[in-house]
Amino acid sequence: MTAGELGTIRIIATDRAQAKVIFRYAKALLTQVPSIEELIVRTTDEQIELNNGIVIEIQTASFRSVRGHTIIAALLDECAFWRDETSANPDEEILTALRPAMATIPGAMLLCASSPYSRRGILWRAFKEHWGREDSPILVWRAPTRTMNQTIPQSLVDAALAEDPAKAAAEFLAEFRVDIETFVNREVVEAAVITGRHELAPVSGVNYLAFVDPSGSAADFTLAVAHREGDTVILDALRERRPKFSPESVVGEFTGVLMGYGVTEVTGDRYGGEWVVEQFRKHGITYQTSERPKNALYAEFLPSLNSGKVELLDHGRLIAELCALERRTGRGTGRDIVDHPPAGHDDLANATAGAVVMALQSAVGATVISPEALTRAGQATAYGRGPMRYGRSSPSPSVYGLPFSVSLTDLSGH
Repeated sequence: MTAGELGTIRIIATDRAQAKVIFRYAKALLTQVPSIEELIVRTTDEQIELNNGIVIEIQTASFRSVRGHTIIAALLDECAFWRDETSANPDEEILTALRPAMATIPGAMLLCASSPYSRRGILWRAFKEHWGREDSPILVWRAPTRTMNQTIPQSLVDAALAEDPAKAAAEFLAEFRVDIETFVNREVVEAAVITGRHELAPVSGVNYLAFVDPSGSAADFTLAVAHREGDTVILDALRERRPKFSPESVVGEFTGVLMGYGVTEVTGDRYGGEWVVEQFRKHGITYQTSERPKNALYAEFLPSLNSGKVELLDHGRLIAELCALERRTGRGTGRDIVDHPPAGHDDLANATAGAVVMALQSAVGATVISPEALTRAGQATAYGRGPMRYGRSSPSPSVYGLPFSVSLTDLSGH
C-alpha cells in the first residue's frame, strides 16, 4: 500500500446490528491477545484502527459503500439473505464492487458465511461449482449446525424438522431449499423494461385500467395503471407511498392520478374491508375487490411476461421486487405460493401484476371518456403526474478469481 493508504477489513451484513455481532467477536479476539492488543490505536462502535495501517469496520450490504477503499479482507455475513429495494441481485453487485477494491492486495481474502436459502445467488453458485472439488481455488465448507456447535440440542433440531422439514433442513442441516424457486428470470423482466420510460402521459380514447395494493401506514401503498394495445399490455404509471403516511391523503393523491387517466373504477385486494371502499368512494372512485387472489394474478401475469407481451416502466424498485419474487410449495396443499422473500417487499409487483392481468382481459379498442372525467383530469396536476425517475439495476458478471471461502453455516454454528 502507498503512503497514507489504509487497508480495510470489511464486515458486511444485512444491517449494522447484524454486522456488529461479528465485530464484537473480532474486537474480543484482538483484546485477548496482548501482542495484538498493543496494535490498537482507536476503537469505536463500528471501527477498530490499528497502528499498522489496518482498519476493521462494519458496513451494511450496499455495493456503493464498498467502492473507493482498499480491501485486504472482507466477510460477507448471511449473504444468502441480502435484500436491496433498488437491486435485483445485491450480492452479485457487492462482489462486483469488491473485486477492484481487493485487486491491488496480493492474497486478499474473501469469506462468505451464511446459512443456505434458495438455489440462486453467489452462495448457491459457489456451492454448485466448487463444493467437493479438490482442484478448485475456492474452498466451500458445508456443515450442519451440530457439527459446528454441539451445544445445540438434537431435540431442538428434531422438533424443527418435524414442524417444517424444508425450512429446518436449510437452517440446521446446511441444505439449500428445493421448495423455493425464482418466480421469473431476471432476463425476462429486464427484456420487458422500456429503458428510459418512467411514465406515459394519458391519451384520449385509451381504455386505462388500474389496480391498487392498499395499506395502512405500516406498509407500502401502491397503484399501477395499464392499458392494452393489440396483444401487448403497457404499464403507464406507478405510484408508491412508503411509511409513514396518512392513508386518507394517499387515497386522495391516487384519485388525482386515476382521474388523470380517465379511470373511475379501481380494483384491489380485500385489505381494510369497507374502509378502503369508502375512502375511494368519497373521491368519486368505485373500488372493486379483486376476485382473484394474489397467486392467481401472478399465474396469469407470468405467461404474458415470458412471451414478451408486457412493456414495463424503467422503475428500479419494481424490477427488484419482480426479480426477487419466490415460488414456494405450500405445506399440506402442494400448491404454488408466490411471495416476496424474507424481509422483502412485493407491493409494486402486486399492483403491476393486477393491472396487467386486468388489461389482458379487457376488450381492445377505444373507450369514451366522459366530459366530467376530462374536467377532473385537468385538475389532477397537483398530484404530480410528472415522470418518476428511478435507477435501474444492471446485471453483474461473475467476480470469481479472488481467494474465496464459503461457509454454509454462520459463525455461531446456526
